[in-house]
Amino acid sequence: MTHAEIEKEVVRVAQEITRDLGDKKPLFCPTLTGSFMFMTDLARALGFDADISFVKYTSYQGMHSSGVVKRELPFPEKCRGRHVVIVEDIIDTGCTMEAMLGELEKMEPASVHIATFLFKPGSFKKNFKIDYIGRSIPDDFIVGYGMDYDDYGRFYKDIYVV
Repeated sequence: MTHAEIEKEVVRVAQEITRDLGDKKPLFCPTLTGSFMFMTDLARALGFDADISFVKYTSYQGMHSSGVVKRELPFPEKCRGRHVVIVEDIIDTGCTMEAMLGELEKMEPASVHIATFLFKPGSFKKNFKIDYIGRSIPDDFIVGYGMDYDDYGRFYKDIYVV
């Protein structure tokens, strides 16, 4: 996927979020490390100002999920009572997001929305709604635009299949 294609999808997603949440003062919670590029571009394309607080949950080692979700930087207390948008680079099986949603719900947010740049419907095994999807892709392992293979390839401006 070229950078021009990426930009087009980011703008579309930003417009959808602006339409739905622009008057609600949402708190964006991008997941480190993969979503930092998507979040940066998304923030520039939004039609409103918002709050941000990074979180970090991991389950990948190399090209495969370990099946164990590690919480390294949890959701902040300021999620309580807020409209929260979790921002992800990619959702495949949904295991990590399911664990994140479980933790976030304990904080009683006003609402929770999920925005992901890429979604792998062929891998998805959970039952939660993804509100904003940049693009659905096959079950390929990809790098670039924040996504990596053992910390390499993250800074490519385009997205490549490994």
